[in-house]
Amino acid sequence: MNNSSHFFKDKPLFGLDIGSSSIKVMQLERRNNSGESRVTGYGVGEYDPNAIQDGVITDYNSLAQSIKDMFEHNIVGEVNTRRVAVSIPANRTFTRSMSLPKIKDADLMQAVKLEAEQYIPVPIDDLYIDYSVIEKTEKGIELLAVAVPKKVVDSYMNLVEVLGLEPVAFDTTILSAGRLFQHQVNSNDVPAVLIDFGSGSVDITIYDKGVIVTGTVPGGGDEFTEIIAKKLDISLQEAHIVKSKYGLSKSKKQADITEALSPNIDKLAKEIRRMIRYHEERSGSTRKIEQIITMGGGANMPGLSDYLTNNMRIPVRTCNPWQDFNMAKLQPPHTLEKSLYVTVSGLALIDYQELFT
Repeated sequence: MNNSSHFFKDKPLFGLDIGSSSIKVMQLERRNNSGESRVTGYGVGEYDPNAIQDGVITDYNSLAQSIKDMFEHNIVGEVNTRRVAVSIPANRTFTRSMSLPKIKDADLMQAVKLEAEQYIPVPIDDLYIDYSVIEKTEKGIELLAVAVPKKVVDSYMNLVEVLGLEPVAFDTTILSAGRLFQHQVNSNDVPAVLIDFGSGSVDITIYDKGVIVTGTVPGGGDEFTEIIAKKLDISLQEAHIVKSKYGLSKSKKQADITEALSPNIDKLAKEIRRMIRYHEERSGSTRKIEQIITMGGGANMPGLSDYLTNNMRIPVRTCNPWQDFNMAKLQPPHTLEKSLYVTVSGLALIDYQELFT
């Protein structure tokens, strides 16, 4: 073990996920002997969404105060480190798999930048770019590249400094969800589609021993609520209750709700099929998608998994971020809140080794 890994091991980190209107934090303690992850602290709070404009934090004081209030009043257990890993919304990033010829490692970044210029509608100089190698063969290199506008990342960096924290990693919501999935499945080698239902968008990921391809579809839980409110002629607050309690499951309003939501969900299913075809063509159909995992707050809607299973003809299940965590003596979150912790769980699971390899 080198000095760096010992240094990071002695100073744990916590995850900070800033959603469209909520904040989540989590800190884990990893026990190397058992491989167990124990939750030492977690919490959720709300903030004024106007503090962020087009992905860029503009009102640091308001957002920082909301985070401080959460730490003061809404933490279960204890978050005892200043080192933080922060999420960047996937819909503000550009993520793409690339196939490159066999080249030297030292030349990879330049090759990634040249390739990125072909598909990203933002000047390269205005982006932070990183990549991870998926596979190296005699034919070439498969990798996943991620580009984020500097103004977005810099605004998050400024917020962390206002809070007096030490940033050690920035990760996209998609990659965080993939890390959580990898942690849960362990030796499970079955390729999957991960669907993260956020409040404002839906992130789709093909995961096969790593993130292969990603996509983001506009709309999400909030849009579902608005559609139900309009269809049933009720308030948004009432529609949220109906969505959370009944959703697409059997109820007096099932037919109306299904009729209202099916165009959006069918559009989502169409995008999922397109991504599955891309993956199977890329892998020569040797790696078939055999499961769909739904995540995020929107995945709680009753009947959604059954609807997608019937539509896609692929088994669908909902991810519980807490299933493999040891809560010790901490009170677990409310059932309806559990799915909110997908991204922050993935952040908290960042291996110290990842920070310097």
